[in-house]
Amino acid sequence: MSVVDLSALKGGLKELPPLSLYAHFPWCVRKCPYCDFNSHEPKNGFDEMAYVEAMLRDLECSLPDVWGRPLTSIFMGGGTPSLFSPQAMDAFLAGVRARMKLHPDAEITMEANPGTFEIERFRGYREAGINRLSIGIQSFNPRHLQSLGRIHDGEEARRAVDIALTHFDNVNLDLMYALPGQTLDEALSDLETALSCGITHLSAYHLTIEPNTLFAAQTPRNLPDDEASADMQEAIEARLAAAGFEHYETSAFARPGRRSRHNLNYWQFGDYVGIGAGAHGKISSHQGATREMRYKQPAAYLKAVRDGEPRQSRQAIAREDLPFEFMMNLLRLTGGFETRLFQERTGLPLSAIQQPLAEAEAQGLIERDLRAIAPTLKGQRFLNDLLTLFLPSARD
Repeated sequence: MSVVDLSALKGGLKELPPLSLYAHFPWCVRKCPYCDFNSHEPKNGFDEMAYVEAMLRDLECSLPDVWGRPLTSIFMGGGTPSLFSPQAMDAFLAGVRARMKLHPDAEITMEANPGTFEIERFRGYREAGINRLSIGIQSFNPRHLQSLGRIHDGEEARRAVDIALTHFDNVNLDLMYALPGQTLDEALSDLETALSCGITHLSAYHLTIEPNTLFAAQTPRNLPDDEASADMQEAIEARLAAAGFEHYETSAFARPGRRSRHNLNYWQFGDYVGIGAGAHGKISSHQGATREMRYKQPAAYLKAVRDGEPRQSRQAIAREDLPFEFMMNLLRLTGGFETRLFQERTGLPLSAIQQPLAEAEAQGLIERDLRAIAPTLKGQRFLNDLLTLFLPSARD
């Protein structure tokens, strides 16, 4: 038995957390060799309006669980959502508004890849109500783009950012570092190009070799070693701080006031309805929280929607798993969290995790007081070691 038997504790959520919507668009022009997301090349094309209608029917299946709760944000991810026309996106967002309340200042983000950028197309997205873009640049270096299997070159990447900033004042760029054969100077050159564009948000990801990807089967040569990768990470963080960007999450940097509200809701253990092929969701009630997953393959998903049950699985989060689930998200935030949030989002008292908190503090992985808990720089660098302390097995 753990020091505190969480399964025996009574309680629940007094107030439900903020609610977001994630919509997954599963098609892309070409599957990248490092990508482990649910994305598929449309060999025979796809019917965009049929898919939009399916997602809206999917949303209707979740309405009884979230009825009356307003959406604070919408995120359209993929795949490549920008393969869908502005007309399809307009129909989708109109359908969401017809079914759910939407905050007047809701953040509505769409992911886009540089190979899909046309001026008129992106003007149409803005008119449809999308107010934030996230562009998968990854690199501006032609050699590195080729090694990553990207369909755009450096010039197309720059042109995409120019078009985006013509119509949107809130733009994120995704960059990757520790690429095959990449030097520190090349990583910083990518960063300087991104900063020169005038973006408001940047996500900097270390290239990782994920299972079930082409890179896992054929690992690229000349990957930077751990020391070189760490040098890149530290240099990127320092340069962005000097440029006035706040490092607020493991891989996320923002101008003041431009943090991603949608992603912050994930990291603060908020709720989100997930619709579309392979989408995940987390929905709370006053009794607890449930995780859901949709069918991954587009054909299987569309059939499941027609059959009236798009959810492949639905499972309550066990009370003994809540501390790890909470910490797995909140400790990604460099500023940590207010202690009150633990009970507000899990329904458990903070005393339930006093032992792992004490161990983490003793190891120099967190710092805390009565008001807040935050990872130290060591805790940020060794986040997996920190999170392991909150696993149910570690608390036994």
